[in-house]
Amino acid sequence: MSKPSGTLSYLDVVNVCGNMRVGRPSPIPSDFDHEHLTPLYLNDAPNSPIIGLLRPQMVELIDLENQQTLEKGGQPIWSGIVHVPGLRNARTGFHSSLDTPAKRTAVMKEMCERWRDTGRFPDIIGPGKWRAEMYPVYRDPFGVHDYSAAGSDDEDNLNYAFEMERSACALFGIITYGVHMSTYQEVHTAGGERSLRLWIPTRASTKSMWPGYLDNTVAGGIPAGMPIFQALVKECMEEASLSEELARAHIRAVGCVSYLHRTPKGWIQPEVEYTYDMVIPPDADPTPFEPKPLDGEVERFDFMDKAQVEVEMRAGRFKPNCAVVLIDLFIRLGYITPDNEADFIKIVTALHTQFDYERW
Repeated sequence: MSKPSGTLSYLDVVNVCGNMRVGRPSPIPSDFDHEHLTPLYLNDAPNSPIIGLLRPQMVELIDLENQQTLEKGGQPIWSGIVHVPGLRNARTGFHSSLDTPAKRTAVMKEMCERWRDTGRFPDIIGPGKWRAEMYPVYRDPFGVHDYSAAGSDDEDNLNYAFEMERSACALFGIITYGVHMSTYQEVHTAGGERSLRLWIPTRASTKSMWPGYLDNTVAGGIPAGMPIFQALVKECMEEASLSEELARAHIRAVGCVSYLHRTPKGWIQPEVEYTYDMVIPPDADPTPFEPKPLDGEVERFDFMDKAQVEVEMRAGRFKPNCAVVLIDLFIRLGYITPDNEADFIKIVTALHTQFDYERW
């Protein structure tokens, strides 16, 4: 995606990130809006939960995978594949023999790594896109983030269903989860005015995704088996040289944002980002809170005032999901209100979508 020109409204910024709807018009028209999507179920049981959305080419591919496996005398991976173009209520899911998280993880690992090595889907899992990070997939995407201990497959009591390569989740329309933290200092003047400054990183030009764009102070994914807050603490040190002691003493959880994003090539990325604040006390020296690049993912950090952040955001220079986290922050701090923003309700509801999950 190229950086848009002109001035974006807050609602424009939100819609660039959450640019997709299921079964109804999307806020930003796409060539893929009329593409038929097939629900991906966990298994072939009548009450199986839906864990993803498959594009037509993915349904064809996993059918081919099944055929090739059967020709070799193996056990099929998928069941319930329907081959009627445009048919509603078509479905597929893991074969009933793949009845544990470990078994599902193993087949997904083999298949996605093979696709990577044979050059399939280079824009998603090709060179520079593969993350080598395992992400959890849950039976209930709005449920608890539990995990199956090594060697344990007691899935009847778990929300955790299996895990898979992070970059490949978009191929299956599977919901992923991350953490975003904003470090800021707000000062109130004697005249009642407020001044807000935020630590904003510039992403390294070598990154495979969104190189050179602006970001949140610290952000990253949640690896399988890692507690949510621990994932943020890890990212604080790796990305910004912020110590665990500082993080645990000053970071607070403030909510989450969720959005359904479709890539320029049509891949589906529903995401939840847990949001956190690290507030620098108004009379404190900001130096101890100053982030510094460490792992090469960030080019530099700048302590920007809100007006400068606004200019960059409205010019489209922020990574889209980072911009929506900042809009959520401005709402929470009272800078965006129903009195000064005509699209307030549209913005707030768009920041907390449930992905049209009832339409999957």
